Amino acid sequence: MEKRGNKMKHSLLKMLWHRIDEDDLPGLSAQMAYYFLLSMFPLLIFVFSLLPYLPIPHQDLLDVIKGFAPVEVMDLIEKTLHDIMNHRHGGLLSFSIIGTIWSSSNGISAVVKAFNKAYDVKETRSFIVSSGMAILLNIGMIFVFVIVIILPIFGKEIGVYIFSNMGFKVQFLKFWAALRWFISTVMLFLLFTGLYWIAPNTKLRCRSAFAGAAFSTIGWIVSSVALSFYVDNFSNFSITYGSIGAIIVLMLWLYITAFIIVLGGEVNAFYSERNKKNC
Repeated sequence: MEKRGNKMKHSLLKMLWHRIDEDDLPGLSAQMAYYFLLSMFPLLIFVFSLLPYLPIPHQDLLDVIKGFAPVEVMDLIEKTLHDIMNHRHGGLLSFSIIGTIWSSSNGISAVVKAFNKAYDVKETRSFIVSSGMAILLNIGMIFVFVIVIILPIFGKEIGVYIFSNMGFKVQFLKFWAALRWFISTVMLFLLFTGLYWIAPNTKLRCRSAFAGAAFSTIGWIVSSVALSFYVDNFSNFSITYGSIGAIIVLMLWLYITAFIIVLGGEVNAFYSERNKKNC
């Protein structure tokens, strides 16, 4: 049984190495990173435009992103959002909604293309169906993103209120630091599961997306923390690239994110094909 497990693991690694070149994963990841960049700031502007109607401070929202993003990326995000929000006008919310849906839909289309390659299927759905699916996935991802942001913030405020009255505020805050990571991890896993289940043009069971979702969740968290640690301690992109150093780091982060998402699709395709052969 152990030998069989090792053989499957080696087969998976061999397949992934082969598919990286065959399916042009670097090129697809670069395309996805470009669309992620276009949709990132409209999405953040949209969320920030809603904050005046919610009891959530701007800094709490930024702290959620800060847990994963390198320092230079956070500086770029904070500066850009500060400039935009200080010069906002009445149509900013409407513009950010349109911008988010348009750019993110292109990003979803790139994701669908990558997943179809992983499963060796062609896109046979009509333009209306594929566009509608992209918009629905978009809305779902935005909803999950907002939940990922709001849930930890409200959870912390509620916990502080309850445990302060019981005299355990300090203990709760220590526990919350670990619990916040757990909540974010679970929400990311659910987001990736939905993406891997719905996006490919092939009939799949929800549980067949779990392997790739787990891979992408763990891979994205580990790679984000590793990149942040490397950029913050061993590299100075500002010296090499000057004023655009932060943009380079942001693009690198988005590229790694896209690459891991595509790899997760390849992992699901591998196990899906293996299960078909075993049936």
